[in-house]
Amino acid sequence: MKPLRLGVMGCAEIARRRMLPAMAADERIELVAVASRDGGTAAETARPYGCRPVTGYAELLGLAELDAVYVPLPAALHAEWVAAALDAGKHVLAEKPLTTEVDRTRELVGLAERRGLVLMENVMFVHHPGHEAVRRLVADGAIGELRSFRAAFTIPALPPTDIRHRPELGGGALWDVGVYPLRAALHFLGDRLQVLGATLETVPGRQVETGGAVLLRTPEGVTAQLEFGMEHGYRSGYELVGSTGRIALERAFTPPADHRPVLRLTGASGTEEIELPAADQVALTLAAFTAAVRAGAGPAAGDCLAQAGLLDAVRRAAVR
Repeated sequence: MKPLRLGVMGCAEIARRRMLPAMAADERIELVAVASRDGGTAAETARPYGCRPVTGYAELLGLAELDAVYVPLPAALHAEWVAAALDAGKHVLAEKPLTTEVDRTRELVGLAERRGLVLMENVMFVHHPGHEAVRRLVADGAIGELRSFRAAFTIPALPPTDIRHRPELGGGALWDVGVYPLRAALHFLGDRLQVLGATLETVPGRQVETGGAVLLRTPEGVTAQLEFGMEHGYRSGYELVGSTGRIALERAFTPPADHRPVLRLTGASGTEEIELPAADQVALTLAAFTAAVRAGAGPAAGDCLAQAGLLDAVRRAAVR
């Protein structure tokens, strides 16, 4: 089959560091163009891949040879440009969160469905097979009846000029790093989570929240305690606790492609370490996107909508 002809809308760090190299290495993708508001930035970013630099996002969407676009713009710009891409007849892979407003997320999902186009939110860790291994262990009763879930994703302080410190661009810890433990809770506990409490904290001198914590509960009484932050020591992991044991996974959300995950399964007889194969979740995400386009049907929108609703509920419930 012909490769998916893809354009990149923006030159964000994640595009340059992770997505563009993976796209160039994927034989199912033809990297056609990279766009930036600044022509020099577009040219510099496009040069290593031998693709076309484009000045301006509208100009990128005007390229008839494009089948799809990847949107790594700041979160506050997603709604406008994802809608424009869908209206231009392009399939879209957009960075998370898809938007910063639950109603706009619903509108974009509906627009993609009406246009018959694939719209996929780029939450990469859910494509790593290590998490499916955890789900199988829980389903098989390895820790008994599930009682609670804990997850954390925290990163060290960002440079003062980083766009994630700018509220007008959708900055803040909840949108940037809080998505990971929240999506993990949805992944393991389902989409009927209730927010029992939340806090969003801001260190002096910042205009956005720099950390937070959330307490959730399922209708069956399973609780979830989540923590996130971007002025913290690095943590990236989760733990599921059951009636007879627990499962823990570190480096859970952004592992390198060569990282071999180690599950720690603890029960009455002690702790067993289970090493899993390495997997490139960036490549697996791109494979899922290209497969959806070829199949003519996007991934189920339920997880994306549930995540948007949960983010909205946390923000409304949070004590600041």
